[in-house]
Amino acid sequence: MQQTQSERRLSSPGGNKGGGAQSRSSLSLTDWALRLIGLAFIDGIAIWFALTLYNNNNPIAAVVVLLITAGINVIFLSERLYPLRWMSPGLVLLLLMVIYPICYNVYISFTNNSSGHTLSKEQVVDKFKQQTFQPKDAETYSWTAYRSPEGKYRLVLQNKQQNKSFIGDESGLKPYDAPATLPASIDNFQKLNSFQAASASKQLEALNLKTADLAIQITSSTEAKELKSKYSYEAVSNKLTDLESNTVYTPVKGTFTAPDGKTIAPGYADVVGGDNYGKVFSDNNITGPFVGVFIWTFIFAALSVFLTFAVGLGMALILNDDKLPLRTLFRVLLFIPYTIPAFISSLVWAGLFSIVGPVGETAKTIFGQGFSWFSDPNLAKVMILFVNTWLGYPYMMLICLGALQSIPGDIYEAATIDGATRVQKFWSLTLPLLLVSVGPLLIGSFAFNFNNFGIIQLMTQGGPDDPTTTTPAGKTDILITYTYRLAFASGKGSDLGLAATISLFIFIIIATITAVSFRYTKQLEEVYN
Repeated sequence: MQQTQSERRLSSPGGNKGGGAQSRSSLSLTDWALRLIGLAFIDGIAIWFALTLYNNNNPIAAVVVLLITAGINVIFLSERLYPLRWMSPGLVLLLLMVIYPICYNVYISFTNNSSGHTLSKEQVVDKFKQQTFQPKDAETYSWTAYRSPEGKYRLVLQNKQQNKSFIGDESGLKPYDAPATLPASIDNFQKLNSFQAASASKQLEALNLKTADLAIQITSSTEAKELKSKYSYEAVSNKLTDLESNTVYTPVKGTFTAPDGKTIAPGYADVVGGDNYGKVFSDNNITGPFVGVFIWTFIFAALSVFLTFAVGLGMALILNDDKLPLRTLFRVLLFIPYTIPAFISSLVWAGLFSIVGPVGETAKTIFGQGFSWFSDPNLAKVMILFVNTWLGYPYMMLICLGALQSIPGDIYEAATIDGATRVQKFWSLTLPLLLVSVGPLLIGSFAFNFNNFGIIQLMTQGGPDDPTTTTPAGKTDILITYTYRLAFASGKGSDLGLAATISLFIFIIIATITAVSFRYTKQLEEVYN
C-alpha cells in the first residue's frame, strides 16, 4: 500500500522532531504577549527584591537574584531551551534555598560575626560619631520649659554671659533671639513653672537638643551644659580619634584598637580569615568541648541506628512468622509510636523520666533510690538512646518486614537441605540480603541521627553542662545542638562565625560518610546479586 505524503513525513526519523520544533516556534501573538507579561511580572518582583537586598547592604545576593532572573528570561524566550522550562522552578529553589545558603555559610565562617560584631563598619562609625562628652570648660545654659495644648514641649536655653540663646524641641535645636524677659507663651506653647517642669522631666530630656556641631544636655532642674562629639573619624587614614582623651584607634579584625591594645565597643563584622577554623583546633576552651561533642555525636548516631535496626529487625522477624496469631493487630500496635509526633513523645518521655515521674518512682521502689537521669551525664545519654530507640524502631520494623517478604523462600529450603541452622540462615542469608535493600536507609538514618536536633533539645537541652569549659557545651550535646547554642542560645552572646565553621564540619563529615557508605552498599549489592 502506498503511503500518503503526511504519513511519510510522520514516519521519517526527523519528522516528529521537525514538526515539534516548528509547532513550538510558530507561537501566536497571544502566546508571546502572555509570556512577556508573565516575565515582566517576574522581573518586576525580582528587581524589587534585588533593590531591597542592596539597600540592606547585601549586594552579592542582589546580583545573584538578578542573574537568576536573567537566566529565567533566556530560558522562556529561547525555544532551544524549551525542556529547561519545566526544570526552572526546581533549579531556582535549589539555588536560593541550598546553594546560596551554603555559600553564605562559608562566607560567615571566615568572619568575626558574633555578639558585639554584628553591625557594618559604617554603622559602627556612625554610632561612635553620635557619642558625646561634657568637657570641663563646657558652657552653661539656663533653661525654661514650654508646653502646647497637644502635649508637646519646647525648651528655651540661654547663656547671658555669651549672649547666646537657643530654642529646642523634637525637631532639633535652633538659634533664638530671646528677649530680656521670656514671654508667658511662644506661639501656642505656654510657659511651665518649676513644679510642672519637674513632672515633665522625662519628656524634656527626650527632646532633640542637637545641631550639626552642637549638643546641649539638661544637667539639673535649672541648668544645661554644652556637649562635644567624643569621636572623630578620618576615612582616608581609617582612624578613630577619642577627642576627650586624644587616643587614636585603628581597626584590627573588626575592632577599633588603641596602640596599647585597649579596644572600644561595639566592633563590626569583618573578614578574619581562618581564625574560626584555628580556634577549633588551637583554643582549649573550644577544642576540648568540640572533640567531646564530636565523639558523642558519632556514638549517638551509630548506636541509634544499631539499636533501632536491631529492635526493628527483631520485631519484623517475629511478625513475619506465619504461625504468629493476630499478626495484623500486633503490627498495628507496634507501629503506634511512629504515628505520634516525635516532639510530643520526647516531651512525654522527659516527664516520665523526671524525679516525680513513673520511671523515677519505679526505680525508688525497686532499688530504694531514684536515678539522676538529667544531671548524670551517663544516665542522660542512656535515657536519650532509649527514647530514640522507641521513636525509631517502628520505621525499621516496617522496612525490614517489607524486605523480609521480598526474599524468596526457595533459598531457605536449599539451605535447610544443606543442613543450615536458623542462626546460620540468618547470618548467611537473611542479614546480607536485607542489607542490600536496607543499607541506603541505614545510611539515611545515620545522617538523620547525626543531626537529630529535636530529641536532644526537647529531652535535655544538651545538658548537663560541662563545668570544665566556658563555651556553651553540654554532656549530651551533639554537633548540631552545640552549633545552635553557639549561634543563638548560649546565654553568653552569640558567635555566628564559629557556629558556621562547625556546621561546615558537620556538612563535610556527613557528605564523606554518605559517599563511603553508598560505595560500600553498591559493592555489597554487586556481591549478592
